[in-house]
Amino acid sequence: MTDMLSTATEPDTPHAGSVPSFAVISGKQVEQALGGREKELVDLVEATYRLHGAGDSVNPPSYFLRFPDRPTARIIALPASIGGPARVDGLKWISSFPDNVRTGLPRASAVLILNDHDTGYPFACLESSVISATRTAASAALAADWLSRTRSRPRRVGFFGTGLIARYIHTFLAGSGWTFDAVGVHDVSPDSTAGFCGYLRQAGATGQVTVHDSAEDLVRSSDLVVFATVAGRPHVTAPGWFAHNPLVLHVSLRDLAPEVLLASANFVDDVEHCLKADTSPHLVEQRTGNRDFLNGTLYDVLQGRAAPPHDQPVIFSPFGLGVLDLAVGKYVYDQVARAGELRLIDDFFHDLRRYG
Repeated sequence: MTDMLSTATEPDTPHAGSVPSFAVISGKQVEQALGGREKELVDLVEATYRLHGAGDSVNPPSYFLRFPDRPTARIIALPASIGGPARVDGLKWISSFPDNVRTGLPRASAVLILNDHDTGYPFACLESSVISATRTAASAALAADWLSRTRSRPRRVGFFGTGLIARYIHTFLAGSGWTFDAVGVHDVSPDSTAGFCGYLRQAGATGQVTVHDSAEDLVRSSDLVVFATVAGRPHVTAPGWFAHNPLVLHVSLRDLAPEVLLASANFVDDVEHCLKADTSPHLVEQRTGNRDFLNGTLYDVLQGRAAPPHDQPVIFSPFGLGVLDLAVGKYVYDQVARAGELRLIDDFFHDLRRYG
């Protein structure tokens, strides 16, 4: 596989002994750097998973900042370090304020800080909601591909939750070669449903689009089910909905009751990250006292050490790894630098002399 972890012919990070620079990269620049490159970015995410699985990364637990006066809101810090050609450290700082959608704002906002491998100096701040959505969607598309290689490839996709993440996942599925005979849609918000259907029309989505009033109808009529909601606790409790053994991308992590997971084959992106913070897999571990319900990680599948069964639902529950944000963020930085469009902040670092 082509090495996708760096696109620059020369490193664009600060050199030892040089005056550190600091760039700010806007959301528009990020979108321009990533737009239309879905297949390339799926390959980048795969390469990053392989580096992480081989141990060439540091990905400590995420830190959740919660607020007693705003119990539904949180801000999460995802520190990480990735080796390989990228060789970059950094931090994603991403907020989730579900009440934003009532005023028309997206639920999530984020920034990504990139730090130089050799000096530790931060050299860029990137708007990261697009980066976060991109790595999430690329990871989902990658999992859909690998987890269906030994099964019948899904032809009917259903989106449970129709916000920005759902839109990105559909874009990445389509951009990496997926076509569908049918596209199902279900959301508790009529406005979100209408907006997503408008996106599907504009994107020229293949297949008949059906809006399902019933969550059960959506699940039963789809052989690829995408959960992209803001649910804080399980609300899908019936294993029988999945009796037709679909592939499930459980991106929002807290939709499925333990009973559903215990009746399925389960894959995660990283065991230690995913089994915490009352995710659905974490609830299963709490109930059973073990992790025997896990079939493996996506890296195990990439390495041929695990394969999804034919006779069970297959659920992929990705917590989301900071190393993926770093890889995509460095990709964006390199693209913008090569185009000569970095917006450098002069004198961002004020006193660089040890003794004045």
